[in-house]
Amino acid sequence: MEHEGALLRLRLDRPEANLVDMETADAIHDTLLAHRDDRGLRAVLLDHEGPNFSYGASIPEHLPDAVAEMLAGMHRMILGLLDYPLPVLAAINGYCLGGGLELAAAAHLRFAGPEARLGQPEVKLSVFAPAASCLLPELIGQARAEDLLISGRLVTGAEARALGLVTATAPDPQSAALNYFEDHLANLSGVGLRHATRAARLGFADRVREKLKAIEALYLEELMAHDDPVEGLTAFLEKRAPGWRDR
Repeated sequence: MEHEGALLRLRLDRPEANLVDMETADAIHDTLLAHRDDRGLRAVLLDHEGPNFSYGASIPEHLPDAVAEMLAGMHRMILGLLDYPLPVLAAINGYCLGGGLELAAAAHLRFAGPEARLGQPEVKLSVFAPAASCLLPELIGQARAEDLLISGRLVTGAEARALGLVTATAPDPQSAALNYFEDHLANLSGVGLRHATRAARLGFADRVREKLKAIEALYLEELMAHDDPVEGLTAFLEKRAPGWRDR
């Protein structure tokens, strides 16, 4: 807690990749929930230790024995962020990939280094990003979202700013996020801020929640019935090129 309880600061610190695994997702969700009703709270800042925001979710947790539990935990965290009654700011440097970008995309405001690298590269392993498939069309429009989701390509922080995915770029995104908090949020009425935050997302969170149910079913019941997703994930873990069977 910082600024006399007005700012809750959460820091990803899982060297070196800051993976958002099930344990991390549960910790984020539970901490946000524990402080949800703090009367003096005005905002949450989500930042990171080390050079990279996050390389994404844990690849072993994507394998068939764990994937259903992993998606449930990730999506509980995402929906908790979408429903949060106070602004969540994310400060991003280095790589922000996969589940890491899904986490950041669920925040209200994103501040990134101009040379940060953001993307949803899941398709390169023959899987896809369920939460991002819901969040990105809402944030940057259908066509731009399809470009990133279908290709898996990465964009810089500056490109993400041009797409509307990032609120602002700065050499030190943590300082930029803190400055935003101090200049625009710290002195507001908690009552007014909470209602403005909820009003700004009215309908948005409901659309994501409904779509996410269908997309999660698509992932678990259809995608994971094929061979190539397991091959892609296994090849990544074994540090080799995948051998696609197209089945």
